[in-house]
Amino acid sequence: MEEDIAKILIKEEEIRKRIKELGEKISSDYRGKNPVLVTVLQGGIVFLCDLMREISIPITLDFLSISSYSGKTHTGVVRIIKDLDKSIENRHVILVEDIIDTGLTLNYILGTLKARRPADIRVCALLDKKVRRIVNATIDYGGFEIPDEFVVGYGMDYGQRYRNLPFIGVLKEEILSK
Repeated sequence: MEEDIAKILIKEEEIRKRIKELGEKISSDYRGKNPVLVTVLQGGIVFLCDLMREISIPITLDFLSISSYSGKTHTGVVRIIKDLDKSIENRHVILVEDIIDTGLTLNYILGTLKARRPADIRVCALLDKKVRRIVNATIDYGGFEIPDEFVVGYGMDYGQRYRNLPFIGVLKEEILSK
């Protein structure tokens, strides 16, 4: 798999260091509360697992699964495939995302979650691709801003491959054009 990577954008050590900082900040901000971390399957699961181990306060987890991509292209249509298992009414919710790109999917998810009357919702995103933003998106806990390149690794895939790479990498152009 690594032979398909044109370059490593963010090294494993950098990711670990930043996640530790994010976990400490969330722990401080939510001291005395029991937030629910909600992530979008499948891409966000690796980030969620590492992040929750860096949070030192009680938390609960829940998951959404959505469809909005076909290969490397955002289709513009977002739909929920798997919904939350528990109510988030009056709960403190932290939406844990692997990457924020156009903001369209985030906007849809936040609208869906806000309709369920949580106490508050904050966004924690490992990667922020601001250059592609179409709608405004506020990231309360951000990892790294990245350029407009298609990235894989650390939970993110291309054709269900590369999720298990421990770093964030850019695929070679010939892989993407297959």
